[in-house]
Amino acid sequence: MGMFNWTEKSADVLRQGGVIAPDERLPWPQTAVMGVQHVIAMFGATVLAPILMGFDPNIAILMSGIGTLIFFVVTGGKVPSYLGSSFAFIGVVIAATAYGGKAPNANIGVALGGIIACGVAYTVIGAIVQAVGTAWVEKLMPPVVTGAVVAVIGLNLAGIPVKNMAASNFDSWMQAVTFVSVAVVAVFTRGMVQRLLILVGLVVASVIYAVLTNGMGLGKPMDLSGIANAAWFGAPAFASPVFDANAMLLIAPVAIILVAENLGHIKAVTAMTGRNLDTYIGRAFIGDGVATIVSGASGGTGVTTYAENIGVMAATKIYSTAVFLFAAMLAVLLGFSPKFGAVIQAIPLPVMGGVSIVVFGLIAVAGAKIWVDNRVDFSQNKNLIVAAITLVLGTGDFTLKFGSGPQAFALGGIGTATFGAILLYALLNRGGEAPASRAS
Repeated sequence: MGMFNWTEKSADVLRQGGVIAPDERLPWPQTAVMGVQHVIAMFGATVLAPILMGFDPNIAILMSGIGTLIFFVVTGGKVPSYLGSSFAFIGVVIAATAYGGKAPNANIGVALGGIIACGVAYTVIGAIVQAVGTAWVEKLMPPVVTGAVVAVIGLNLAGIPVKNMAASNFDSWMQAVTFVSVAVVAVFTRGMVQRLLILVGLVVASVIYAVLTNGMGLGKPMDLSGIANAAWFGAPAFASPVFDANAMLLIAPVAIILVAENLGHIKAVTAMTGRNLDTYIGRAFIGDGVATIVSGASGGTGVTTYAENIGVMAATKIYSTAVFLFAAMLAVLLGFSPKFGAVIQAIPLPVMGGVSIVVFGLIAVAGAKIWVDNRVDFSQNKNLIVAAITLVLGTGDFTLKFGSGPQAFALGGIGTATFGAILLYALLNRGGEAPASRAS
C-alpha cells in the first residue's frame, strides 16, 4: 500500500472503543480538524525553544512542518509523528554561541553548523540501525545513561534565566509571577488548556506584565508596534551555517538524546496501536536526521519527534499518518507569516525567563522520569556512580580542552557529561558487580 493510500473509517469506530490505525483515516474534514489540534499541541514548545536560543520562531515553525513532511516520506507514511524544535539543543547552542537571552542570536551561524553536524551523525546512526538493528543502541545508551544526560541538559541551563533574563527586581518578580501562572494552569485546568500549560501560562503572565508596565508605569513597557507593522505573509529571515569545529563537537552529541527520544516514540506508538513498528526505527532516525540537517541549513532549530503529539494520539486513539500530513502543511503556512513572528518577539524577556525556569526544570525532571519508568537500580554501584558523576559534570559545566592555542577543542559541561556517561558506563559494565550496600 502506498504512503498516500489510507483506508477510510467512520467515527463510529472510535465510539465503539476502536482506534484509527496509522494506515487508516477519518473522513477528510475530521482529519483536518485533528491536524489543527496537533499543530496546537506542538505549538508552545516548538515556538519556545527557538526563542530561548535566539532563533527566528517563524523559521522553527516552518521547519517543523517541512521536517514532518521529510519524516513522512522517509518512513513511507507508516509512522505517525510530528517533528518540532528539540529542547535538547538549547544548552549546547547557548554554550556554543554565548547567547545572553536577547534576540536575535548574533552567532546563530555557528549554532547552525553544529546542528547540521548533529543531523549528519543522527542520519549515520539511522543507517547503521537500518542495517543491523537497535540492540547496540540500547546497550550503549541504557536508561541510566540517557536519564542522566537528559537531566544534565536542564540543570546546565538553570543559571540562564536566573542570572541573565532579569535586569531588575521588578523583572525577578515577573519571573516568579510567570512560573506561578504556569503552575496554576498545570494543576487547576483540564483538557487542552492543561496540555498547553506553557503557552497559556505565558499569555497570562504577558497580560499581567502589560497591565503593570503599560498600565501602571512599572518596569519596561511592552512594545507592540512591531505587530501592527508586520505583514501577514512574507518569507522568514533565513540564516546560513558557519562550520566551527568547537561548536560542532559540542552540539553533535545531542544526536544521542534524539536517538533515545525517537526510539521511545516508536516503542510508545507500537504499544498504543498494537502495530509492530520496529522495522521502521532506522528509517525514523534517518528521517529525523535529514530533517535536522535541512532545518539547520535554513536557520532553524534541530528537530525531534514530539511527546506532546504522542499525548494527543493517546487521548484521541487516532494514529492516522494523514493527520500529520495535514498538520505539517498548516505549519508551513504559519511559517510564512511575519505577523506571527512579531507577536512572538513582543513577549517580555522576564516572562520568557519565568517560562524558562519551568521548562528547564521539566527537562531535568524528565531525566529522572526515565530512571523511574525503567526502574533503574541505584543499589548497583555502576548505576549510582554513572548518574552521580554525570550530573555534577554537566551542572558544574566541567570543561576539557584538547590541544592549545586557537586550534584547541573545548568540550563543555553537556558534552563532557554526555561522552563521560557513555564511556564510564561502558567501562564499569565490562565486568560483573558483586552485591554491595547502597552508598549513603
